Amino acid sequence: MTTTAPPIKDTGSPIPKARKVRRGSVVSSAGLYFATGIAAFLFLVPFYLIVRNALSTDAEITGENWKFFPTDIQWGNFSELFDDPTVPYATSLWNSAVVGVLHTVGTLLVCSLAGYGLARIPYKHANKIFYVVLVTLMVPAAVTFVPSFVLVSSLGWVSSFRGLIIPGLFSGFTCFLFRQYFLGFPKELEEAARVDGLSYWGAYWRVVVPNSLNFFAAIATITFISGWNAFLWPLVIGQDQEAWTVQVALSSYMTNQTVNFHLIFMATAVSILPLVLVFLFLQRWLVQGVAQTGIKG
Repeated sequence: MTTTAPPIKDTGSPIPKARKVRRGSVVSSAGLYFATGIAAFLFLVPFYLIVRNALSTDAEITGENWKFFPTDIQWGNFSELFDDPTVPYATSLWNSAVVGVLHTVGTLLVCSLAGYGLARIPYKHANKIFYVVLVTLMVPAAVTFVPSFVLVSSLGWVSSFRGLIIPGLFSGFTCFLFRQYFLGFPKELEEAARVDGLSYWGAYWRVVVPNSLNFFAAIATITFISGWNAFLWPLVIGQDQEAWTVQVALSSYMTNQTVNFHLIFMATAVSILPLVLVFLFLQRWLVQGVAQTGIKG
């Protein structure tokens, strides 16, 4: 009678699959956090430099011995900024706020109506008009400055809010975004409104707009930041100091004779604050709205 030897068991202990997956996810998460941390650091460095130099003297800003923070914080730079008689910085802040708000409201109204008309109102030349709008995106803005200035000057709008705001109310890119969004908007809601007797305007104002506030908020954020940071057109139109915007006032601190470094950085820090507050307040709608553009034909 022959006996068979029992099979030899493998004494090795293979790593369970779940443990391997868990270890890979940990490594992936660590790499993601590391990359995010590096990106956040690079993003925050310019803000640190602005705040640091805004509270320093010109000697500390341009000196060879770099210090992480000034030894003597110059809080007086803030009052000097607004007391400077050569640059009406408080007036420029107010002008930028007015221009930014009115420019944003006007652009939302004009471009949303244009985008809604191109997306919903049946018209045999709608696509041709849309292609013409896209062509305007290929024309550099600087090319239109001279004819626009001649027109604004002939209307007597130089150094006025009308000249700063009205010529830039229509944006081909914003119109394109609204059209793409409205193409993806549920038609059933509009059809129900039309059955109830609403016109295209009524369906737009009472149905589409209330259900598209996230997208409107996203476009408003982008438009306000763009209007606040505009420089070339306000420089051309704002010929009087009382019509200067923030960006024009910032440029006045750099002349052929002198450069006021501490005032430049202090003015920059003050001008960034409204944008940071607007972005922090509307960032959730900004992300949701951009995701809802739905690039469709």
